Amino acid sequence: MTWKVLFKDEALKQLRKLNPTIQNRITNYLRIRLATDEDPRRFGKGLKGDMKGLWRYRVDDYRIICLIEDEVLTVLVVKIGHRRKVYRN
Repeated sequence: MTWKVLFKDEALKQLRKLNPTIQNRITNYLRIRLATDEDPRRFGKGLKGDMKGLWRYRVDDYRIICLIEDEVLTVLVVKIGHRRKVYRN
């Protein structure tokens, strides 16, 4: 089963601002690990509070915040950032 990984405009802008090495690590993680697995929840952690319903994934010191849509097999990347700043509004 293959999942489709989509980016919100804001997340794509955040990704482009990062160091090219980190960009590659994040895109490889999404493309190789999440998109090809049967259950992307296996690698992440569900968030609580204001971000309930979203999932987070770790790549080095960066976090990828996603919404998983089971009906259409889509992982929507909502936010990408350093672990210190990504959870702030």
